[in-house]
Amino acid sequence: MIAFLIKRLFHALLVMFVISIIAFAIQDNLGDPIQQLVGQSVPESEREALREEFGLNDPFLTQYLRFAGNALQFDFGYSYVFNQPTTEVIARHLPATLELVAASTFLIIALSIPIGVYSAIKPKAWLTRFFMSVSIVGISIPVFLTAIVLIQLFAIGVSVSPFPADTGWGAWLNDVLSTEGGMPAYGRGDPVPVFGTWETNFASLDGLTYLVLPAVSLASIMLPLFIRLIRAEMLEVLQSEYVKFARAKGISMRRIYFLHALKNTMLPVITVGGVQIGTLVAYTILTETVFQWPGMGLMFLNAIQRSDIPLIVTYLMIVGLIFVITNTLVDLIYGLVNPTVKLTGKPA
Repeated sequence: MIAFLIKRLFHALLVMFVISIIAFAIQDNLGDPIQQLVGQSVPESEREALREEFGLNDPFLTQYLRFAGNALQFDFGYSYVFNQPTTEVIARHLPATLELVAASTFLIIALSIPIGVYSAIKPKAWLTRFFMSVSIVGISIPVFLTAIVLIQLFAIGVSVSPFPADTGWGAWLNDVLSTEGGMPAYGRGDPVPVFGTWETNFASLDGLTYLVLPAVSLASIMLPLFIRLIRAEMLEVLQSEYVKFARAKGISMRRIYFLHALKNTMLPVITVGGVQIGTLVAYTILTETVFQWPGMGLMFLNAIQRSDIPLIVTYLMIVGLIFVITNTLVDLIYGLVNPTVKLTGKPA
């Protein structure tokens, strides 16, 4: 275990080094931060003085070494736009993103496991065919389009009347197909303070209503993938010899499905799913933009528009660190669930 953690720490440092190099390599293509700060009316002499003050005229290697030395002390510099340490800016926006990812992950797990298992147990049922058809559509639709449709249906509302409204059944069907809207679809509302800069939407009903539409939109990216993955793995496990032997012994089908088969189904799902859940952090950029959710994704987009290079680099490194932590936790969980796997790479 200790050897595994040391190896992971080395990998994490290597990933952070590569990300920082890439981020610094593209900084010249992100625009002039001085122009974004002072505008067009400031004389060129003052702009040049600001470039010298911020060290923007230094060679690339000098800038990078200065940044790397400060980063080892967890000092990633000051944001040009916010005029604050970038770590403080990230810390202020990180809770909103983590809550959005957590809510989406909960929806994915709560829906994909029962739907995937049901679709594998009854592959020819009409409900299974419905789920598979919807999952194909869900994979094909980009997240921003899903977000816009959700806003139209549940925030703005849709009124349709394809059936005659002067009849009882027609009026009822029109009401069923129409939506009143009214759900919040902008920002976080009034989250409840927890400690420091951490505020949560989970602590109040009003906060949860603000979280519903962004969470459903973000979950729509991975939910179809997880449903089809669990179904495929479950079908493969149900065809294995030990399942056939369990049936021959007379073990109840419920026990076979939900104890023996499901446990082995989840092993590859944990591996693939853990990595995919980590990518939700990257997908929050589009979701947070559409819903104006004040998380890291929206902050990152604003930083790009304003050429806030220190904040961009800090964001990329934090997201890379989240991926490293996620992958490490997945490996640890996989080793606990499957005792035949040794984290050191040696056979059990």
